Amino acid sequence: MIGALLAAGLAGKFLPEWKIAPLSLLGALVGGLLLGYGARLAYGCNIGAYFSGVASGSLHGWCWLVAAFLGSILGTRLRPLFGLGV
Repeated sequence: MIGALLAAGLAGKFLPEWKIAPLSLLGALVGGLLLGYGARLAYGCNIGAYFSGVASGSLHGWCWLVAAFLGSILGTRLRPLFGLGV
């Protein structure tokens, strides 16, 4: 990342834009809080809980898959409320 930043700066192409729409910021905050809450419920890495659960044939891994799929559908449908594209 540092190399990419340095190359962009030397080429005169490094022009960061610091304008963040309030709804995008709100969406990022809500999403971050929900991810943190999910990680806390899973006692750590919730992706790891899914992979190890499915690999061991445990029911909780498959429940995680269904919940993640439904949560993704819900999240995609909520994006326009925050001014984000689908």
